[in-house]
Amino acid sequence: MHPQQHDHTGARIKRLRLERHLTQQALADLASISASLLTKIEQGKRPPTPYAVASLARALRVDVGTVTGQPYVTELRADQLDVLIMPIREALDVYDLGADPEISPRPLPLLAADAEALLVAVRAGEIKQAASQLPGLIQEVTTAAHTALSDELWRLLASTYRSAYDIASKLGYGDLSAIALARMEWAAERASSAALGGMYRYFRALTYLREGQYRTGQRLTDLGLRIVEQADPGRERDVVTGQLHLGAAVMAGRSRNGSLADDHLAEAERIAEATGEAAAVHYLAFGPTNVTVHRVSVLAELDQYGQAAQQGRTVVIPKGWPASRRSHHYAEVARAQMWTGDLEDSFRNLLRARKAAPQQARYHQTVRETYAGLEAAHRLLPDSFLSYGSWLGV
Repeated sequence: MHPQQHDHTGARIKRLRLERHLTQQALADLASISASLLTKIEQGKRPPTPYAVASLARALRVDVGTVTGQPYVTELRADQLDVLIMPIREALDVYDLGADPEISPRPLPLLAADAEALLVAVRAGEIKQAASQLPGLIQEVTTAAHTALSDELWRLLASTYRSAYDIASKLGYGDLSAIALARMEWAAERASSAALGGMYRYFRALTYLREGQYRTGQRLTDLGLRIVEQADPGRERDVVTGQLHLGAAVMAGRSRNGSLADDHLAEAERIAEATGEAAAVHYLAFGPTNVTVHRVSVLAELDQYGQAAQQGRTVVIPKGWPASRRSHHYAEVARAQMWTGDLEDSFRNLLRARKAAPQQARYHQTVRETYAGLEAAHRLLPDSFLSYGSWLGV
C-alpha cells in the first residue's frame, strides 16, 4: 500500500491534542463530534469533513490552516510559487503611501485590460501566471488612483486587491487573503461602489466559513445584501445579490441549517432565471449553473452525500464556464462519491479536477482530503492513483 503522508490532517490533530494534554474524549466533547470519529481521523482511516476540521480547530484554539497544514510549503517551493508571495505582500503594503514618484502609470484602458486579464487567468486556473504579474500591476494602479483620484481607478484598484485575495486563498495563505480583503474594502469605499462593498462582505464571509465561524459569516452576508441594495438597479446588482445568497446557502449548510440554506438557494435561483449565465460580471460565475453547483455543495455540507453525488452527476457545465469553478465542482462531487463508497467515480472526478485547473487542484484542501479518504482502498483503483498522490506530494 502506498504509505499515507506522515503529517496528514489527522496526525496534526493528534499532535495538537497531545500538546494541550487532552484525551480523545475531551477533544471530541469540545468539538461536538464523536470520539470514535476522532479516533478514525487521527489514525488517517477517515478524512475529516470541513465541518469537523473547523470544529476541531476551534476546540484546539488554532486556525484551520494549522490543522490542514496549509499553505503546502514543500509543493509551493517545488512549483516555484512560494517566491511570488512576498512581492504580493509588499505590493499590498504600500496602499496608503500615495503616488510612487518612480512609477509612471499607463493610461486607464491599458490598466483595466491587464486587471481583467488577471481575473481571467485566475478563473482559468493559471495561478502562477497571475501571481507573477499581480504585484507590479497593484503598484501601478495604486499610483494611478492616488494621482487621478477617480472612482473608476479606485474600482480598478479594488479589482487588483480582489485578485490578490483569490490567489492567496487558492494557495492557502489565509493571512495574506485577509490583508487583500482589507485593502479591497479600503479601495471600494473610495470608489463609492455599493456593489464592490457587497462583494467584499461576500469574500470576507467565505474566510469565516473556512474558519468555522458561521454566525459571523452569516451576519456578513446579511450585511452585504443590505449594502448591495444601495447600488443602482441592474444586472450588476442582481449578480452580486445572487452570489451573496449562494454564499449564505453554503454557510447555512455548513452550520446544519438546511431550511435556511434552501431559502437562500431558492432566492439565488429566482435571480439567476433573470440574469442567465453571467460568468463575466465581476467574474463571480453567477447564473443557473452556479446555483446548481452550489446546491450540490450544500447537500455535501449537510452530510447528504448520496444526494450530492446523484445531483452532481446530472450537472451540465456549459462550454466556457470558468475552469477554476469546474475544478472545484469536480472536487466536491469526488468528496461526496468517496463518502458513499463510489471509489472509481470519485477518483475519476479528482482527475477531472486536475485536468480542469491543475495548479488549483494541487493546493485544494478538498482534493487532498478526498485523496486521503481513497488511499486506504486504493487496491480497488487503477495504478494511476499512486501517480496522482505523487503529484499532490502525499
